[in-house]
This record gives sequence, structure tokens and C-alpha cells, in this order.
Amino acid sequence: MKSLLSPERPTAEVARDLLGCVLQKETKAGIVTGWIVDVEAYLGVEDLASHSYGGKKTRRLRAQYSQSGTIYLYQMRGHILLNIVTGDTQTPQGVMIRAIQPKSGFALIDQRRHPILGVDQVNGPGKLTQALGITVEDYGTSITEGSLQLTQNNRRFPQKIVALPRIGIPNKGEWTDKKLRFVVSGNPYISKQRKYDVDDEKYGWVN
Repeated sequence: MKSLLSPERPTAEVARDLLGCVLQKETKAGIVTGWIVDVEAYLGVEDLASHSYGGKKTRRLRAQYSQSGTIYLYQMRGHILLNIVTGDTQTPQGVMIRAIQPKSGFALIDQRRHPILGVDQVNGPGKLTQALGITVEDYGTSITEGSLQLTQNNRRFPQKIVALPRIGIPNKGEWTDKKLRFVVSGNPYISKQRKYDVDDEKYGWVN
């Protein structure tokens, strides 16, 4: 996992390689896991859509200026959004996890996301954090050591990765249209896709 999250690797490359890795969150209620299917890369100081654009530093952003693998969380419209730091203390870059395909803990997901059912339970960044049971207590912890972990155990590999513009960042010049969102093509847990693009047989995986 350390090699995957090496700060020497380009963040967009790390983002692509996170697809198919497993997120695991353990709470007193149990464990929920899921394969990552949708991510967005944020390139820090130069990226107009990044919170740390221009080298901005605030108390809220302190996790972004931590070592690669640190969890950076922020809230938007009452939802917690999950990001994994990919740079180093001088390079505040990271990857937002936008969606997962559930692997285990289905009963807990149903409970946390009730009355919502199916793909809509986890096909967005705020949805997946609620389903997994992620809280602000996870902020600043390591994605390889804490109760919220990233693992390559039981990893799956996409048949095809599609690069798209990131969602919800208008008026950012060239950064609005840069293709820094990466998805598992055909996976049903991807939001804003056409129904006939969904791979109902393999969900877009090789394995």
C-alpha cells in the first residue's frame, strides 16, 4: 500500500490505481467494506478547484499538509466527504472517493441509509461516508492503520477506466474541464451515467 500511495507518484496516477481497492470501516456496530469505483484527483496549489489552491493553509486544511495516506475530511451541505492525501507536507494533493460498490456489511448499509435502497445508497461521496459510518473522528488518521482502512486484499481490476471532468466545480477556468475524475466504466454505482452504459454482468470488472 505504501508504494501505491507514494508521494513521488503523480496524483492522477494514484487516483486511477485506487479503483478496485477496498475501503474498510470498522465501528462498534460492525464492519462495512466496498470496492472503490469513482474518484477525483485534486492537484493542490496549482488546482483552482482544490481547497489548498495558492498554498492556502488553515486549521481545517492541516491534514492536507500531512504525509501521503492521511485522511482529509470536510463537510458540504451536512455531508462528510472523504479524501486521501497523496502528496507530502509541502505538496497538498489528494484524491476524493466518490463512490463504492459494497462488498460486505449490507445490513449496516441498509440501516444507515434507510429508506434508500440499491445503488443510490453509495453512489456519491456523502452517501458512501454515511454508509460506511465515517465520522469527523477519522480526520487526520492514517488510511493504512486506523478504523478506516484502504486495502488491496480482494482487489478487483477494471476492464476500462474512463476519465471525465470533475463534478460540481464551475467557473474554475481550465480546471473545470480537466479530466481528473476516473471511474470504472460500466459499474452501476457510478452516478450520472446512462442506463445502457451499465455492465449488468460483470459490473465493469475483469475479475
